[in-house]
Amino acid sequence: MKVLVTGGAGFIGSHVVDVYLEAGHEVVVIDDLSHGKRENVPPYLQFYHLDIRDKTQLRLLFQLEGFDVVVHQAALANVRESMERPDVYAEVNIIGSINLLEASKDFGVQRFIYASTGGAVYGEPLYLPVTEEHPINPLDPYGASKHTVEHYLYLYHANYGLPYVVLRYPNVYGPRQDPFGEAGVIAIFTGRMLAGQPVTINGDGTQQRDFVYVGDVARANLLALTRGDNGIFNLGTGKPVDVNTIFAKLKELTGYPHEANYGPAKKGEVYRIYLDASKAKASLGWEPQVDFDEGLRLTVEYFEKHRPF
Repeated sequence: MKVLVTGGAGFIGSHVVDVYLEAGHEVVVIDDLSHGKRENVPPYLQFYHLDIRDKTQLRLLFQLEGFDVVVHQAALANVRESMERPDVYAEVNIIGSINLLEASKDFGVQRFIYASTGGAVYGEPLYLPVTEEHPINPLDPYGASKHTVEHYLYLYHANYGLPYVVLRYPNVYGPRQDPFGEAGVIAIFTGRMLAGQPVTINGDGTQQRDFVYVGDVARANLLALTRGDNGIFNLGTGKPVDVNTIFAKLKELTGYPHEANYGPAKKGEVYRIYLDASKAKASLGWEPQVDFDEGLRLTVEYFEKHRPF
């Protein structure tokens, strides 16, 4: 298959590119490099420095390349930032996605795989673990923007016959994650610990999330090439991990000598969520293979080797 991966120079997107290449698919990457890094993409790969809001250039690209599948990873994905810039999140995450759907419809794309969010679309859970049937009540513009595109996927399938798969991601961690910004608590803690810098936990540290290693998430995208027609699937372990536990485990792995600082909790963030991924297991044949302790070890090992700080 000839596959377009949007955001393919980013943290998750670059791992998705890797698994597609290993499986023998032809891959083309677009990324605006606002968060992604060109070095995450193999130098021999066809790469376009392109913003998904640029409708004209997108259409030219689709006409030129003739994709079989679009795997849409590109997005702004910072909950806290989305509270301050809801308009920009709508422009990139919603309008940019519509541009891709329009081009997919007009240029014969056979499948559209979409990276949504299981951590932000549901809001504060009414029950745990959260299934795909849970009410959708996002607490932030990021979650609202990602869920909006799910509706567009349904209507493009209903009206134009475009097959799709939605993967609702949990908290994803692992090599290549940005250790600087606001997103990715494991990467941020690891980077600061290895640099000997103070580590701040927002809130009391008892907040719980569902953490899945990036390689497992990439593998779900590979399975979705041929399975899960027109379905929405949670990815997750179904097991919560709190921030205090993450700090303690990383402190031991890195030999960090200091205790955590505690700051105020952030607005818009869900307090506790973890996901039921039994539907993904049944329909995609997916379940996580890398356990949390092993994933942390691999992540710390990567940052020790690359030290981007």
